[in-house]
Parts: sequence; structure tokens; C-alpha cells
Amino acid sequence: MKKWDLDFPDKRIISELTIKCGISSLAAAVLASRGYSSPESVMSSLQVSELSDPFLMKDMDIAADIINEAIDNGDKICVYGDYDCDGIMATVMLYSYLQETGADVAYYIPERKDGYGLNKDAVQAIANEGTKLIITVDNGISAIDEAEFIYSCGMRLIVTDHHQTGDVLPRAEAIVDPHRRDCFSPFKFLCGAGVVLKLIAALDGGDYTMALEQFGDLAAVATVADIVSLTGENRFIVSYGMNLIENTDRPSLEAMKSVCGLENKKIDSTSIGFGIAPRINAAGRFGSPKAAAELFLCEDPEEAFELAEELDHLNDKRKNAEAEIIREINSMIDADPTILHERVIFICGKNWHHGVIGIVAAKIVERCGKPCFIASEENNEIRGSARSVNGFSIFDSLKYCSEALVKFGGHPGAGGFTIKTGMVSEFNRLLKEFSLEYYKDMPDVIIKPDAAVSPIELQPECVKGISVLEPFGCENEKPLFYIKNAFVDSIVPIKNGLHSKLRLKFGTAYLNAFIFRVSPEELTIARGDYCDFAVSLDIYSSKGSDYVSAIIREYSKNSSETADICADGKLFEAFMRDEELTMAEYRKIFPVRNEVAAIYKRIPDEGISFESLFAKMKHDAVNYGKFSVAVEAMRQLSLISYTPSDQKIIRLKVNNKVDLMSAPVLLRLKNKIGSAHV
Repeated sequence: MKKWDLDFPDKRIISELTIKCGISSLAAAVLASRGYSSPESVMSSLQVSELSDPFLMKDMDIAADIINEAIDNGDKICVYGDYDCDGIMATVMLYSYLQETGADVAYYIPERKDGYGLNKDAVQAIANEGTKLIITVDNGISAIDEAEFIYSCGMRLIVTDHHQTGDVLPRAEAIVDPHRRDCFSPFKFLCGAGVVLKLIAALDGGDYTMALEQFGDLAAVATVADIVSLTGENRFIVSYGMNLIENTDRPSLEAMKSVCGLENKKIDSTSIGFGIAPRINAAGRFGSPKAAAELFLCEDPEEAFELAEELDHLNDKRKNAEAEIIREINSMIDADPTILHERVIFICGKNWHHGVIGIVAAKIVERCGKPCFIASEENNEIRGSARSVNGFSIFDSLKYCSEALVKFGGHPGAGGFTIKTGMVSEFNRLLKEFSLEYYKDMPDVIIKPDAAVSPIELQPECVKGISVLEPFGCENEKPLFYIKNAFVDSIVPIKNGLHSKLRLKFGTAYLNAFIFRVSPEELTIARGDYCDFAVSLDIYSSKGSDYVSAIIREYSKNSSETADICADGKLFEAFMRDEELTMAEYRKIFPVRNEVAAIYKRIPDEGISFESLFAKMKHDAVNYGKFSVAVEAMRQLSLISYTPSDQKIIRLKVNNKVDLMSAPVLLRLKNKIGSAHV
């Protein structure tokens, strides 16, 4: 359960922004919700029209001089990249530029199995080829030992990176990273390809014209893919690049648009983030990142299309691997529902593809609203990835569990780790211990729509006005709108049941709304229900006319009550973990016989979702904690089957009379309270 924040902006501010900025009421409402209260603040944020001088970045002048000198001297140069989309694009950009200048240049991108960043075996191989200068892109800032090894091999090093710096910088001729403490460039949130874009401009004397025209498209793809802040200069890079992609004659992008179904369509950050970027990343996860690099270096349309199809195939393998892992995780959860009662979710499997377990962890976080740690054992090694919710630090938790780990790394939102042999149970114990000691009250996942939308605003012209806020992404998320109490007129499967399409009636308006990667059978709402929705809005064209559609991000039958529901749910889970509650809390979640019976009688023959059944008890004074206990009691007594993975409750055939209050969960709760108080 997620908590909904339905505190919307002052209508006077919305009205002022609408009039003075000349924008739609929906766009104004989004800006007001995000803290913009004056037309001046709106303009300064949205109208970023140029990039700052590349030479404002520390060491940029030194890097440009050394590289240009190496080109003139005919020294062999190696661009050393990374296997994700940002690293691949940065590699292609710098390698292409240097090649066009006549440089003796090669590139190297490590395979995922080789690990992130510089490694000594690769460095030695590069030295053996007669290389004089290594230039890192999207890595290198933490490669202290590897940098020394580069110099011991008789080579020089230039580091270009965008990751946070440590207390010690690597040995190098120049280190270009906006996060250096002594770097005074005004914008700090570039991705690796963004830093390379500035390096190319510096190599060309500081003018961005050539760099943007030739590489603005690739920099835009990398910026969206790397989930860096889409504010400031990144807004300019992505906006400029989206234009180039939409009108591209680059064979690689033409081929990618074709396999993604983006031909003759408007390119936005969503089509990059969910279409182009995943296919590039799939190369590093399920094939070789060199396949993606070769595609973007390719100038032959036929060859480019073949390479793009290869990436598309790898992306399908990625999706299939994710789906299989999620199926296995669902089976584990259904067999042991206590997994979901913990403060953090930890699941360990076998032979799960390490390239996707981070993605799977993020999906479990999205579904369950809790930090998630997924590990997989393969070849006697247990590696994992973790994703978090706001307010819970993955890095701190891994640090606390370090005695059970071979190695770990990350930041508050995500991390990676390797568990020592035989220490899986100990890692899980330490994880629980950490979360109890430092997060006794776990942070809630907050659903905060930017604004409530009215039926009259669901018109194409009003929704089109939201586009002034593009490009959307990190720190400028696509707006969420609140639709209150809409009637679910129909639900139909699409794409062979992989997704769901809902027809909503909202006042006098009808709206087609889509839920991706959820089949109609997996929904916890049904035709005929009234429900609240948090949606993003889009425009689609059909037969020469424009229509509004929605993508459903969240839905709830009790959105205004979710704070109480979340609190009661936490009490139930704490009780299931056998943690001590107050007497008032025990009594609050104890359902009496009549309440359990009433819940049981409300279960239809065809079954019902957990949330839908709870909604039916709304007027019976049964809170979420009582309801959860009652469902667990009925499950224990085999009165129902309940599969937590899809929240489906089905009433079972019972031949003998059953004492409802004999369920172990109720006996344990009764014992805590004392029979005199029940």
C-alpha cells in the first residue's frame, strides 16, 4: 500500500501563471505544484538556451591541449568507455570525433563480466598495442591503482567522468569531472556523454556548433538513459538532441527508430527512455556492448538495420529473463508470504541473470513499496543488486552488513553486493537488524499527483499545453494528474493480455487509460468499480483528429484514506514479525468473530482481489489492520486461498464447521490482549 498526498497548489497561483506565462491550466498547475510561484521563476527554469563555456570545467583546457598535441604527433590514443548506454554513447562520440580529425585512435569497452571501469588486464592489452594516451569516458574517477598501472606501462591518462569523486584523485594529466571540489563550472549534473560533448567543443576551440550538430543526438540519448537531472543544461542537450533524432539521417538512429516503432513519430524523452535506450543497454547485459558501439559507428543503412535488429532481439531476451525471474519470485512469495511482512524484501535465487536483477529489484520496489535486495547464486558466487525507496539508504544498510559481504558499493538509492559463501542467512539477519535499529518506522512510498484534473480539462488543446515542460525525466518527472472517483466502464486485454486497457467515465468525459505490464486478471479493480487514479496524459491521433489518453501509474479505491491504511498495515506487519506493540495497537487490529464472518461472506464465488474486498468493508468499521488479520486467519483455516503475488482471494469449499477464532494468528493476538479484553 502506498500513501497518497492529495495536497494541491493554490488556485490563485495557477491562475497567475496561466495568464502571465501564456500556458495551459494543466501546465500551470504542475509548475505551481513543484514550487514555482512567479512567472520569472518559470522562465528562468524552462528557458535554458545555451551551454556554459566548456573551459569553465577544471582541467578542460589541459585535456584539450594534450589531446590535440597527441593528434598532431600521431600518438596512438585509446578511448576507454563503459558498457551502459551512457558509456557507449560517450565512447562513440569521442572516438568518431578523433577519427575524423585524423587521429590514430582505437576504443575499448569492457564486457559486463569484466566489471565497471579500468582494469589492469585491459590496460596491459592496450599498452601492448603501442598506445600512448588513454582517455576514459564515463569512468576513471575512482581508478587510483589502475591509473598508477597505466603510467607504469609507459602511457599517459586523461580522465573524463561525471561520478562523485573520492578523497583522492587518480594520477592523470587532466581530470575533467564536474563533481571535482575545485571545478567551478555552473552545471554539475552532466552524464558521461555530456562531459564528452563539452570536451569535443573544447577540442574545437570552445565553439559548440559542430559538437551539437554531430553529436547532440547521441548526447541526448545518453542523458535520458543515465537518469541524470533533466534541469539546467541537460534540458538544452535533450531538447536539441530530440530535434535531431526526429529528423535524423544517421543510419543507426533511423534503424533504431524502425525497430522501436518510432518512424514518423514525435520523439520525446519517453520514446528515448523506453524505446531506444533499453535496446542499447541490452547489448551490455545480454550480448556485447561492442554490438551497440558498432551500430552507432555504422554508416551503411542495411548493416545498421541488421545490427539494430540484433539489439532488439537482445532486448527481448532481457524482457524474457526479467519475466522469468519475477515468476520465480512470485512463487517464492506465494509459498512464504512472510517475505512481504519484513521491513525490507530480500530474495535469493539461483542462476538469475545478473544483468537484470537490478531491474527486477526496482520492479519489486514499485509493486511493494519497500526496499528490495535481490541476489543470485551462480558458479559458487552470490551477487546481488538493491533498490530503495526515498528515506532508506541502501549504502548504509550494506555497510552495516559488510561482515557478510565480499564487497559492496552504491549510494542511498541503489547498490550492488557480493555475499560471502555460506553467509546468505547471516546477511538477511543483519539486514533485518539494521532496518529495525535505524528504521523502526519505515518510510512510506508517497504517490503525489501534481494536480487534480477536471473533466473539462481532458481536452486535446489543454493536454497539449503540458509539452512546454518537456523534456521529462529525473527531477522533471512527467506530470501525474489526479482523477477522482472515475467509473470503470470496461477492461480489455491488449498485446495478447500483456497489458490492460480501461475505459473510464469521468463526469461527462470518457477516457482510454492503459496499464502496462499488468493483465486484466492481475488488476485489483473490476468493471463497474469506482476508483481514484493517478495518471499521465498523452495525445494520440486517429483519422485526422486528436484524442486524450492516459497511462495509469497508480489507482486506489481509498486514496484519501491511505495514511490510515498504511499505518494500520504497518501494525499488522509488525505483529506478524512478532514485534511488541502497545495494548491499544493489539486491540486495534483484533477482529471479532462477526467481523471475520462478514469479510468471509463478502467474497464472491469468482474470487476477488485483496484491495477490492477491503473496499467492500469500508462501511463496516473494519480497519486495514483488522482486515489483514482476518484474511490471514481465513487462509490459515483453509477457508480461502490467497496468493500474495496477485492479491487474489478465492473462497474454498468447506465441508465441516470451522471455529473462526481458532486460527493461530487470532489465538496469538488474543493471548497478547488477554481474554478479558476480547
